[in-house]
Amino acid sequence: MNWTAATVSSLFGARRAFAAVALVLCPALAFAEGIEGRVTIARARDYRDAVIYLGKIPGKTFTPPAAAVNVDQRNLAFQPHVIAVLAGTRVAFPNSDEVRHNVFSPTKADNFDLGSYPLGSSRSRTFDTPGIITLLCNVHAEMSAYVIVTETPYFAVSDKDGHFLIPDVPPGQYEVIAWHERATPVRATVTVSAGPSAPLNFELGK
Repeated sequence: MNWTAATVSSLFGARRAFAAVALVLCPALAFAEGIEGRVTIARARDYRDAVIYLGKIPGKTFTPPAAAVNVDQRNLAFQPHVIAVLAGTRVAFPNSDEVRHNVFSPTKADNFDLGSYPLGSSRSRTFDTPGIITLLCNVHAEMSAYVIVTETPYFAVSDKDGHFLIPDVPPGQYEVIAWHERATPVRATVTVSAGPSAPLNFELGK
């Protein structure tokens, strides 16, 4: 088997030379069964909720799923705290608490307000604009969440140990982005070849 080295595309120009963010790549990167690896985040209690996703693939478009993705409002929290969706995906926000909730976003590229609604109700929104969308509740200031809207269906959210797997990535060269709410995103260019997956590891930190 021939190993393929990664070309790292740093986000940091001269004015960001002191940013404490690093990318660690194993010599063997990614193969057609998927892109797999681990994310670590400086000064974080655990490594969950990092999103690793492929950037736009020139000439490729993808159909969003017909079914909505759920983000519940339960125990005064958005659950899950972070999701990734393909652009055009509808996200439903059911209220499972015995108090009224609200869902709104101050994000400039996609600001909206679904209003407040009681237990057992649900509101939804279709996310068409790629980017990082912040979710808040104007009834409970402690509630927040994120929707990462991607241009491909190839993405994963890390578990508490930082592990992730993006399955079924076809052979080719791709930009891979690693994002976490507490760190500056990191980008890498990776080549995917036929064969089993191999690790791609990211270190994120402020």
